[in-house]
Amino acid sequence: MQEALAILQKYWKHDKFRSLQNEIIDSVLSGRDTFALMPTGGGKSVCFQVPAMMKEGICLVISPLVALMKDQVANLQKRDIKAIALTGGIKSDEMIDLLDNCQFGNYKFLYVSPERLQSDWIMDRIKNLPINLITIDEAHCVSQWGHDFRPAYLKISALKEHFPKVPFLALTATATPKVKKDIITELGLHEPKQFEKSFARENIAYMVFEVEDKLFRVEQILKKNPQPSIIYVRNRKSCFDISSQLQSLGFKATYYHGGLTSREKDKNMQLWMEEKAQVIVATNAFGMGIDKANVKTVIHIQLPENIENYYQEAGRAGRNGDKAYAVLLTSPSDIIQTENQFIQVLPDKPFLNTMYVKLCNYFQIAYGEGIDEQFPFNLHHFCLKYGFPTLKTFNALRFLDGQGVITLSQEFSEKITLQFLIPSKEVIRYTSLNPNDEEIILAILRTYPGIYEMQTAFNLPLIAKKSHHSEAEIQAVLHKLKDKEIIEYHSKNNDATLIFNEIREDERTISRVSKYLERQNQLKKEQLQSVLHYIKEKNVCKSKIILDYFGEKATTDCGICSYCITKTKTRKDYNTLSKKIIKLLESEDLNSREIQNKTKDTSDDVIFVLQQLLENEILIIQKNNKYTLKS
Repeated sequence: MQEALAILQKYWKHDKFRSLQNEIIDSVLSGRDTFALMPTGGGKSVCFQVPAMMKEGICLVISPLVALMKDQVANLQKRDIKAIALTGGIKSDEMIDLLDNCQFGNYKFLYVSPERLQSDWIMDRIKNLPINLITIDEAHCVSQWGHDFRPAYLKISALKEHFPKVPFLALTATATPKVKKDIITELGLHEPKQFEKSFARENIAYMVFEVEDKLFRVEQILKKNPQPSIIYVRNRKSCFDISSQLQSLGFKATYYHGGLTSREKDKNMQLWMEEKAQVIVATNAFGMGIDKANVKTVIHIQLPENIENYYQEAGRAGRNGDKAYAVLLTSPSDIIQTENQFIQVLPDKPFLNTMYVKLCNYFQIAYGEGIDEQFPFNLHHFCLKYGFPTLKTFNALRFLDGQGVITLSQEFSEKITLQFLIPSKEVIRYTSLNPNDEEIILAILRTYPGIYEMQTAFNLPLIAKKSHHSEAEIQAVLHKLKDKEIIEYHSKNNDATLIFNEIREDERTISRVSKYLERQNQLKKEQLQSVLHYIKEKNVCKSKIILDYFGEKATTDCGICSYCITKTKTRKDYNTLSKKIIKLLESEDLNSREIQNKTKDTSDDVIFVLQQLLENEILIIQKNNKYTLKS
C-alpha cells in the first residue's frame, strides 16, 4: 500500500490513513465489490479517490447532492486532478462536450446524479468510457427504509450488466441494519467485502436539557466552553436572529444558510474557520465538507427531523479527539411545534394529485404532453393562486423531484431581497410626507422586523395581500424607495427552474409513485418518534440510545452524557437545595434564572433539582415559564 500512501501524501497532504480507509482501498484495488459504513467525519471520499488515482481510466461517482458534487469536483480541481460533474441545468450540447472531455481528455472522475443515468444517450456514452471504479455515495438512498429514498437509485444495479468486471463501492454515513441489507441487495453487490466503523464517539458527551430559556442556557454553555461552536436552527430567520442576540450578549457570532450568496457564505465561513467568530449559527445547509477539528460544542435549539441527521450534525464536534459536547435543548412546546413542522405538512396522495394537476394547468401543459419542457417557477405565486399551504406544497414538489417526475434545478429563494438603509425614525418621517406609500411600507416593516439589519427575502404576493395593493403598485413604491436610496433592492427573475421529466398523465403518474409517498410518510413519523424517545428517555445512557438506533449494542454506559452525569449526581445530597427551592416557591412563582440568583447555586445543580421536583410532581411549569408548587 506504499503507492496509495504516496498518492495520499502528494494530493491530500496527509501522512497516514484514518481507520478503515486503508482496508477499504485494498478491497477496491483487489476488484471486490465493497460496502462501507463510515459515520460522518470518517473520510469516505478518500476511499474511492485514492484507488481511482492508482488505476488507469475514470471513476464514475453517483451522488444525489448537486452541492456535494460541485464541492468535491472543486476540491479535486484544486489538487490538479481532472474531474467533471453532470449537474442539472446543463444543456444537451454542453453535456456532449463534457462527455467528450471524459472520453478523450484523460479525466479521472465523473460525477453524475442517479437520474442522469436514466437517460439512454447518457448511459450509451458512459458505457464507452474506460470506467475503473463505480462509487455509489449516499448509498442509503437506494433503500425505501432510508431517510432519503430515491427510486432512481434502484436502477443503478443495471450498470453491472455493462461493467461486470468493475468493482462497486457503496458508501454511506448512516444506515440501520435494515437499510444496510437493502443497499447490498438493491445495488446487486456480489459477495461484497463489508466494513463498518463503530458509531460510538467516545469523546462526545450527548446532552439533553429541558429548559424554559434556551438563549440563557446557550449563553452559559458558550461562556463555559469558549472554543469554536456550531448552533443548528431550523430556518434562515433564526440564523440571523440568534446570531444577533449572541452578538448583543458579547459573543463573536456569524451565521450560514442556503439563501446567502456565495460571497457571504465564504466570508462568514472564513470568520468561523479562522476563529474570528466563536459561534456559527446555521441551518442544515452548513456542514458538507466542513472539517474543523477543534469544534467543542454543537448545540441544537430545535428538535432534529431524525436521528440520522442529528448524529451527522452532532458528529461535527470533537474530531480532534478531545472531549466535546453535543447539546440538544428542548422545551415542553417543542414536541407540538415539531409535529406541526414535520408531520402536519406531509402531503398525502389526494393533495399530491391535486397539486400535480394544478401545476400542469399552471404551465398550460395538455394531457399526454410536457416531457422535457422547462419553466421559470415562483413557489409563492403558485401557492397563492391555488390557495395551497407553502410548506406542504414544497414537500410535494420535493417528493416529485425525488421520484424523477420533475426536476427543481435550484433551491427556492425569494424573488426579491431588500434592506432599509436609513434609520426607522427617518422611514416614519418619509411615510408622514408620503401618505400614499404608508400602507405598503408599514406592511413590509410589520412582516419583516429585521429588514433594517440585513438583506431580507421578500414575498411580493404576501405583502400585496397584507397591504391591499396590487403587486405592480408595491413594485412601483420599491423602485421609488430605491431611487431615493431609502432601500437597497434586488430583483431576481424567478425562484427556481422547473423541468417536467415525463408526459402529463395526472392520476396515473401519481398512482405510480404514491406507494413510495405513503411509505416515506410512515417512515418520517417513525423517525420523529425515535427523536422523541431520545429526548424523553431519562433512564438510559444517551450514547446507548444512538448506538441502538443504528443496530450497535453498547455493553457499558458512556459515563459522560446527561443521563450518566445525573447518575453520579444522585449520590450527592440535594435535600438542602430542594428545600430551599420549595421554600422560595411558597412565597412566589419563579423561573430557573430567578431561583439560581436567589439560591446562589450553580445553574447545573438548580436545573437538576428542578427536574427531580418536576418528575416527582412537586412542581409544575406554567405557560410563562415560571415554576409553581403543585397544589
